[in-house]
Amino acid sequence: ITDTAVPGGTISEAGLRLNVDVSLQYINAWLMGNGAAAIYNLMEDAATAEISRAQIWQWLHHPDARLDDGRAITPELYRSMVPEELDKIKSLLGESQYNEGRFPEAVEILNDLVLRDEFVDFLTLPAYAHLD
Repeated sequence: ITDTAVPGGTISEAGLRLNVDVSLQYINAWLMGNGAAAIYNLMEDAATAEISRAQIWQWLHHPDARLDDGRAITPELYRSMVPEELDKIKSLLGESQYNEGRFPEAVEILNDLVLRDEFVDFLTLPAYAHLD
């Protein structure tokens, strides 16, 4: 396949943000010892997080990837969304539950996965280094 364009397909800011959110919540749950996580009333497993982080990586590494409002999907745009999505997660979970989590490590892992030049086969590979 040489042409990956989807006729009429767009990338929304909400879609990018959801991928960041789901990736962070799942990686946090995985670091806490859970292979599945309740995210927005759905039980999500590594497959969902793999799709989310793979989409982020693809969009960041495709020179023509743009949001539907025309903004380029850049590392700077991604980095600006991470703290905003963490704030939303903290509001959703509550400060106590959020602070019991391992979100700083989840951010470090997600950043490593999506910002590196090479695509990592499985998100759990670099995450194993963070297990106790």
